[in-house]
Amino acid sequence: MAHMQTTTRVPALWTAAYGPQRPRIVRVLARCLLRARAFARDLALADHVPYGGY
Repeated sequence: MAHMQTTTRVPALWTAAYGPQRPRIVRVLARCLLRARAFARDLALADHVPYGGY
């Protein structure tokens, strides 16, 4: 049985990415960093699932 882990959020990046008081460019860059972090985490976990991940 595969173990499903919940996604962890980086509070500083999360508030920067979705906070209404931030400039647009800061929000865009923070969202890109969150996506890159999530991709790297999924890629690292791909070797640990029985069906091969990606």
